[in-house]
Amino acid sequence: MKKRIALVTGGYSGEAQISYKSAVTVEQNVDREKYDLYKIDICNEGWLYDDGNSCTAVNRNDFSVTVNGAYITFDAVLMCIHGNPGEDGKLQGYFDMLKIPYTSCDAATSALTFNKRYTVAVAAFSGIRVARSVLLIKNRFTNPEDIINTLQFPVFVKPNNGGSSIGMSKVNSPSEELGAAIEKAFKEDDQVLVEEFIEGRELTIGVFRKNNEVITLPMTEIISKKEFFDFEAKYLGKSDEITPAQVDETVAEKVRTAAKKIYEVFNCKGIVRIDFIYNEKAGEPFMLEINTVPGQSEASLVPQQVKAMGWTLQEFYTAVIEEAFA
Repeated sequence: MKKRIALVTGGYSGEAQISYKSAVTVEQNVDREKYDLYKIDICNEGWLYDDGNSCTAVNRNDFSVTVNGAYITFDAVLMCIHGNPGEDGKLQGYFDMLKIPYTSCDAATSALTFNKRYTVAVAAFSGIRVARSVLLIKNRFTNPEDIINTLQFPVFVKPNNGGSSIGMSKVNSPSEELGAAIEKAFKEDDQVLVEEFIEGRELTIGVFRKNNEVITLPMTEIISKKEFFDFEAKYLGKSDEITPAQVDETVAEKVRTAAKKIYEVFNCKGIVRIDFIYNEKAGEPFMLEINTVPGQSEASLVPQQVKAMGWTLQEFYTAVIEEAFA
C-alpha cells in the first residue's frame, strides 16, 4: 500500500511565493508509484487541500482531510514552506504533537536556526567561524552611530528572522545611509542583525542524511551580478551559479567538513543548505546561514546540486522522505 504524503506549501511570510514554486518542482518529481501526494496550502485564507480543481479545508485537530467522503490522514509531511510557519519550528511542533514524521529539522533546531543571531552564537561557541555582528531590537535602538564604533565596514543589515534576502542591505561605509538600511530591515522583523562583511568566495552546499550517513552535495559558487546575493540575484537571474564550484580540493574539503560539523552540531534533519564565505586570507570558510527548508524551484540551488551528484530529483526526494520515516 502506498504511503500518503502531505506536501505542505505556502506560509504566512513574503517567502510564500517561493514556496509555491518549490512545491511545483517537488510535486513533479515525487515517485507516485511509492507515494500518494496531497498538496496542502497553509495560507492566510486557511489550511487547504488543493486537488488542482477545488480546495477542501484541513481538519487541524488531526491534520486530516475528507475527500469524496473518504477520511484521509498522512504518513509523513514533505515540508516545502520557506519562512513562517514552516521554517521557524511552529509546524514542526504541531506535527510532533500529532506524531506525524516530517522531512525537515525538528522544532528546536528550526526555531534556533531561523534566528540568525542565535545561529551564529551557537556556531561560534562550537568553533565554527562566523562574522562579527550586532543585534538590534526595535524600540530599543536609537542611534546608528553606536554601530560605527563596534563593527568594521562594510556591513550587511538584515532581518534577524527570515530568508530569501528580503529586507537586506549592504552598507559600505559609515557615511552611507545606515539608518535607512536599518529601517528597511525593521519593516520585516522586530530584530535586525548588523554583520561585518567577510571578503571571499560565496559557496553554498546542500547536506542531508541517508542511512545514518551525513552526505554533502556538490557545492555551488555564487557570483552575484548585484552588489550582493539579494532577492533579485537569487530569484530573478541576477547571478551566476556554478555547480559544481570550481575550487581546489583543499578548499572543497574544508567546506564539506565544516558543513557536516554544522549539520551535527545543530542536530539537523532532512535536507539543509548552508551558506559560506571562503576567505583566502584566513584560509577558512565562514558560515553565513543555515537554510533548513531550502528552495526547490527550478531556479534553486539544491536541485542543481542533486543533478550534479548524478541523482535524479525523484531519487533524492525518495531518500529524503524515507529518512523521515527512519
